[in-house]
Formats: sequence, structure tokens, C-alpha cells
Amino acid sequence: MRFSKTVWDQIKNKTAEEIISALKRDGAILDTSKGSARVFRYPDRRRVAIHYHPHKTYGPALLKDLMNDIGWNEADLHRLKLIK
Repeated sequence: MRFSKTVWDQIKNKTAEEIISALKRDGAILDTSKGSARVFRYPDRRRVAIHYHPHKTYGPALLKDLMNDIGWNEADLHRLKLIK
């Protein structure tokens, strides 16, 4: 999934807490937790693994893969208030 530069500039500085909060608002439920890994499941059985480190942001490659795994598009990011 490709995002425009303005969208990417807004999501690249999101912390793990902000992404986890958006996952919960989107309907994902914490399934398992072990160490720094948090696994969330959606009711449609999609699964997303987040490596949680407090107050840390993700690198570009990991964030891109994470967005692809979650399947959010630009409209979803607006709806979840991750971007303006």
C-alpha cells in the first residue's frame, strides 16, 4: 500500500501506543501478549502483531509492513484520527 508524502509524514512519527489505540478503536481485540509482542485479532480473523516498546516509533520499513498487515487505507487513517 502506498501513501502520499503528506500522509506518510504524519504516520511515521506515531508511537506504538497511538497505533495500538487506533487498532482498538478499529475493533481489534488483544489476543495474546508475550514479552514485547502484542497480537491483536479482528472479528474477521485478521491478525496483527505489534512489537510494543513504550514511547518508541517504528522505522520506515517496519511501519510500512505494519500498515500493509493491518490493511488501513488513507480513509481509515482519517477515521481513526491518525492523520488530519
